[in-house]
Amino acid sequence: MPNPSVGRFGRLSWLWLSLVVLVLDQATKLYFDGNLSMYQQIVVIPDYFSWTLAYNTGAAFSFLADGAGWQRWLFALIAIVVSTVLVVWLKRLGRNETWLAVALALVLGGALGNLYDRIVLGHVIDFILVHWQNRHYFPAFNLADSAICVGAVMLALDMFKSKKSEEPVND
Repeated sequence: MPNPSVGRFGRLSWLWLSLVVLVLDQATKLYFDGNLSMYQQIVVIPDYFSWTLAYNTGAAFSFLADGAGWQRWLFALIAIVVSTVLVVWLKRLGRNETWLAVALALVLGGALGNLYDRIVLGHVIDFILVHWQNRHYFPAFNLADSAICVGAVMLALDMFKSKKSEEPVND
């Protein structure tokens, strides 16, 4: 049942943030896909940060990237289900749950950005490369992945904040 304190559509007004994440994610992916060749690196901060172009047919950290193609549709289905759950959850939030609304909107925008790549292109475009002295590389990622991670951390922090505020006061 929708929360009457925020009107008929709950906190769905935060979908604008999801749209911003989606548009920025797609614009940056389009730029790097069009301007870099595969695995080309442009060093931004020597020994720490570069732009690169990589395609990921798997999930985070290229999980199941070596599959025969079925993983594309599995991850697309998971993203659709998760996105649906996030929209319903967002709709049911109360007026005082702004932090949670932002977290959900970030995760939703990121999920939709990677979902678009997966369905339309068959792979997710990654272009951010963090490394240590050209020896230790973190897997390449994109703005959608960043939004998902920031949103997930915000969800975790909200969970701990909520748990702490529900504890009874002992005098």
